[in-house]
Amino acid sequence: MSITRIIRPFFNARLKAIGRYETEAKDIQLGVLARLLADAAGTQWAAAHRYAPGMDYDRFAERTPISTYDDFKDDIDRMRRGEADVLCKGRVKWYAKSSGTTNDKSKFIPVSARYLRDTHYAGGTDAVALYLRNNPKSRLFDGRALILGGSHAPNYNLPHSLVGDLSSILIENINPLVNLVRTPSKKVALLSDFEEKRDRIAAVASRQNVTNLSGVPSWMMAVLNRVIELTGKPICEVWPNLEVFFHGGVAFTPYREQYRRLIANPGMHYMETYNASEGFFGLQDDPADPAMLLMIDYGVFYEFIPLEDVGMPEAQAVPLWEVETGRNYAMVITTTGGLWRYMIGDTVRFTQTDPYKFVITGRTKSFINAFGEELIVDNAERGLQAACAATGAQVKDYTAAPVFMNDRGSCRHQWLIEFDRPPQSLETFAEKLDQALQTLNSDYEAKRYKNLTLQRLEVIAAPKGLFDLWLKSKGKLGGQHKVPRLCNDRRIMDEVLGMM
Repeated sequence: MSITRIIRPFFNARLKAIGRYETEAKDIQLGVLARLLADAAGTQWAAAHRYAPGMDYDRFAERTPISTYDDFKDDIDRMRRGEADVLCKGRVKWYAKSSGTTNDKSKFIPVSARYLRDTHYAGGTDAVALYLRNNPKSRLFDGRALILGGSHAPNYNLPHSLVGDLSSILIENINPLVNLVRTPSKKVALLSDFEEKRDRIAAVASRQNVTNLSGVPSWMMAVLNRVIELTGKPICEVWPNLEVFFHGGVAFTPYREQYRRLIANPGMHYMETYNASEGFFGLQDDPADPAMLLMIDYGVFYEFIPLEDVGMPEAQAVPLWEVETGRNYAMVITTTGGLWRYMIGDTVRFTQTDPYKFVITGRTKSFINAFGEELIVDNAERGLQAACAATGAQVKDYTAAPVFMNDRGSCRHQWLIEFDRPPQSLETFAEKLDQALQTLNSDYEAKRYKNLTLQRLEVIAAPKGLFDLWLKSKGKLGGQHKVPRLCNDRRIMDEVLGMM
């Protein structure tokens, strides 16, 4: 008897509620906002901003400023020191150490017990529900789930209060029933040394019947390669029943071909999730569509700022029901975890409404616009995909930055790329990448016209392991940490180049 068949009806029950997204999105989101405002009663934040019972969206927006982490950090620090009823009701014991950036400044996002339940774990449940809907013959629960996690540490030495990667918080608090089908053990999963963790996971999991994977593509790939090294066998032989990889944290495009090579199973499935330190926001509900479904009935109320208005004093956010397809927006969230009109730094573009589906296009601080070219991460990922298709190359990791004008007015973009499979000609790869970016981005194309403003980009091949070495030097190897893709200055580029 298949365990998956027994469990499947539990997940099917959720599909009807998700079906309401298509026709009731505005009502659902207004209901979420009403719950958030009701729950805020008695908090210092609600008192300071004069929240009232039954307050409508317009009044909420009028009384609540759009904020960044710097606006919240003093309140969050008081919460971390044990103060109750600050941004949300009660005391918050858990704080996700944000890995949205890789500089030395950390962010600590409150993760209340309620937010764990109504958002993060709800997203995990729905990921399974949608996957099972799309795969009626799945045997997902008939084997083990290999789930990668980060690590945590004491928070100001307060009893039972911890800070760490969101993944470590999820593993620490997960339903004990999930541990029956999860690998590795909690002790191994929460190790702080990623290299030791990778080796121990590979040693244990290679002897188990693993049917599904969950984690960040870059770090999961390190585990899979270690499994191959230890066993001397391809992944399909080690885990013949492996059927799906639930991935998130970084764009999957640069890794797609490498995973197809590592897991040479035509029946293998891949499902993207958007689970950040700040919340669980989206799921790929259709395997044929890379866009994700915005999950609108969790503990998150959404607003969006047109990307071109970000940073402007008059910038206005619009609620979900006023967004337009095909336009880039910076995402603003209000959550049961105590973030109020918080701009998380991610940018998205909606591909459809009813239901609302979107793609992540980058970060508000991850772009190159040194010369008016407005290059965003979405352009970079698609440009690399085109260059790889044209040259047979495979990219493992990369970062890019501007080379500013010299005394002759010469300037360009510089790309540092670690290849999993290098192209035969780096010059050809650079040419194909440059051509693709011109096709994808009219501003870049205009600046490249006859080399008058911007010269052709430069590609430098990084030695194997360079980016891991840089992350390790920052104490950020493993977990959800990642290399910044596009930077508008040369600080990170020069740091990494200095290690070559």
